Amino acid sequence: MTNKPALSRAAWLAAATLGLSLPAVAGDRGYDDDDHYDRHDKNSSYDPAYNVCRGVDPRCYHDWAAAEREGNRVLIYSRTAGPRHANLGPRLAAGLNPALGAGNVVQNALKSWLEQEGIEVDWTEDVTRLSNLHRYKAVIFASTTRDTLQAHGRAIDPALAVNTSTSAHLDAAKTALRQYIRAGGGFVGIHNAFGTEYNWPWYEGLLGNANYYDHGANQDGMVKIVSRNDSSTNGLPKTWPFRDEWYNLEPFPTRVKFLATVDENTLATRRELHPGHGDFHPVTWCQYYDGGRSWVTTLGHDGAAFTDGSGFPGQPQFKQMIVNGIKSAMGLAPFCTSGR
Repeated sequence: MTNKPALSRAAWLAAATLGLSLPAVAGDRGYDDDDHYDRHDKNSSYDPAYNVCRGVDPRCYHDWAAAEREGNRVLIYSRTAGPRHANLGPRLAAGLNPALGAGNVVQNALKSWLEQEGIEVDWTEDVTRLSNLHRYKAVIFASTTRDTLQAHGRAIDPALAVNTSTSAHLDAAKTALRQYIRAGGGFVGIHNAFGTEYNWPWYEGLLGNANYYDHGANQDGMVKIVSRNDSSTNGLPKTWPFRDEWYNLEPFPTRVKFLATVDENTLATRRELHPGHGDFHPVTWCQYYDGGRSWVTTLGHDGAAFTDGSGFPGQPQFKQMIVNGIKSAMGLAPFCTSGR
């Protein structure tokens, strides 16, 4: 068995205070004699609700498909199977890398921001293009909605319904995403990625045991960075203004590293039906999940937040956090490091 250093009492207390999962170490019942997680030990990173290893322990990560990654390449996926945010613009044509118009603000911005960092970018809203994803270091869900991974309408074609080799698999994209994450992929969820795949528990776990419930008005508020040592938040001011819908969450994220919150005292309206989250309302967090990395934020409602030079409150800080969050999910920077 590999020797693992014991955590100090102070480290355990700090982790408990932050609400982080407590990693199992050698000598604890979190590992068996073969150095595997004991799924029945409360201190291991195994999550029985989602049947995965998840939390802030990097031992939950394993890049089984490392050899298939093609340089520093990501995929932006923005298909909507329900309401569509205006900042996504008109629906994209089928295929990979269809033409982008001026109205496709989010897709254009992410493409530009990442290319400036030397990252190659593909984009699509074609669910059939989500097959073998292992070539990518991160897959970015940009305000997708509802059952975005379902191949809608194909079952009504009798020829497809009896073809069990390919097209009859109407949720093949769900299988592809899950296998991608299990093989060490990086996931980034932006804004209405939280309004996606409501009835798929594994995806809810990928979001950090969290889901969208409701929101108040689109309004000004103050973002608070609660973990400044992370790659995605390093260098950001402790507080900065922003404007968003400030999603309320149900269930509430657990066993994640919280990176940023909104100060609810700066909001004019906190909710529609949800009572709000009081003095700790998270908007950005990260975790290891089922072999991969997940970095998510509820921010990103307004197109001006994705427009350089727009004068939108907090736009430069939002851009910095998004770009660095993506780079950390890709493994280009330390991911979801412990401590504050």
